[in-house]
Amino acid sequence: MPDYGWEYGCMGTACGNLFGFWDRNGLPNFYTGPTAGGLAPLDSRGTNAGIRSMWASQAGFDGRPAHQPGHVDDYWQFYECTDSDNYVRLGRPEHAPDCIGDFIGLNQKKWTNMNDECDGNIDAYVFVYWDKTGQRRLNFQPTNAAGQPVPDLQSGLRAWTRYRGYEADVFTQLTAFNPTVPPGRGFTFSDLRREIDAGYPVLLFLQEFSRYYRSLSNPVPMAKANPEIHSMLAYGYQIDEEGTAYVRYRESWASGDGFSRWTNEIFQAGLPCRGVIGYHPKPKIVAVTRPSDNMLTLRWEGPRARLYNAIQRTTNWVHRYVIERATTLTPPNFVQVAGPTTDQQITLFLDCGCVTMSFFRVRLLEP
Repeated sequence: MPDYGWEYGCMGTACGNLFGFWDRNGLPNFYTGPTAGGLAPLDSRGTNAGIRSMWASQAGFDGRPAHQPGHVDDYWQFYECTDSDNYVRLGRPEHAPDCIGDFIGLNQKKWTNMNDECDGNIDAYVFVYWDKTGQRRLNFQPTNAAGQPVPDLQSGLRAWTRYRGYEADVFTQLTAFNPTVPPGRGFTFSDLRREIDAGYPVLLFLQEFSRYYRSLSNPVPMAKANPEIHSMLAYGYQIDEEGTAYVRYRESWASGDGFSRWTNEIFQAGLPCRGVIGYHPKPKIVAVTRPSDNMLTLRWEGPRARLYNAIQRTTNWVHRYVIERATTLTPPNFVQVAGPTTDQQITLFLDCGCVTMSFFRVRLLEP
C-alpha cells in the first residue's frame, strides 16, 4: 500500500494512496507520468516526489510544461486560505481538470450552502454530500439550487476514473457509531470487513459529528468555512482476543500504519470518523487479438488485489473474473464460456458453428 506524504490536502493525499494502490494492482492507467517509470511508487520521497501530480498538478512539475497552469497554480495559496482561487484573482482562464484534486473540488472556493452545512472549499479541504439518515448513497451526483452538478468527493472520484478511461461504483455512508445517525443505520465494522475482505480499501472521512462549519478570516472573512477534517485510507482490520475491533490505515502523513478502535472515539488529528467512501473499480477490455482463425485472446484491466491474513499467514487473490459470450444484444444472451480466473488475459478456442458474430465481455465476480 502506498504511503505518500501530505501535500495540498489530506484527502488529496489519501486519494493518492488509493489510486496509487490501484495503479499497482490491475489498473495501470491511473498514473502514467515520468516518475518511477510510470508505475505509482510506494512513497513520495526523493525522486518519487512527482507522484503528487496525480492529485495536484502544477506547471513545470512531473513533466508538465512550465507554461501550462495546473491545480496548484489555479487553486492553492496556503493552508486554510479563504481567498478567491488564483485563476479568479489573476483574471485568467481556469485549466481543464486533469488530476484527482480537480475532479473532487479540492482547494476550490466555488460553492455556497453545500448540503446545508458550509461554503467552500478553502485550501486543503473537500466536501461530501452525505445522506444524513445514514443510508448509503451509490454513485450520487449532487446539484445546486439551479439543478447544475456540483462536484464533491464521491462524484469527483467517478469523474476522475472516467477521465482515466475506467468506470467505478462509488458509495458514501455515515458511520453507524455517528451519534447523528438513527439506530440500525450507517456503516458498521461488518461492512468494513466485507470491503477489506473483498479487496477494496476504504477512505475514512474524519470530522466532528455535529460541527458543520466554522468562521475563518485568513485573509478574508468567511462565516461558514469548511470545518476541520482529516482523511485517511483504511486497508485492514484487527479483532483482538477481547473482541475489540480495530481499523488499520495509512494516515496521509507518510508515517506508516495507524490503528484505531472502531468506535466514536478520536481516530487521528483530534477527530472521529464521520463517514466513509467506498470505491469499486470495474474491469475494462483493453485488447482483443486473433492468434489464429479459431482462437481469440482477450486482455483486460481491472482490480487485482491480494488479501493477507496475518493469523493464518496466507495471501490470496480476491478478484476473480469470468468471460461471457452472447450471439445477440437484442436482448443480450450472455453465457459463461471461461473462468473463473484471477488472471487478466485469456485465450479462447472458438467453436461457434454456424454463428457468424459473437459478443464477449469480462465480468467481475462478487466475492
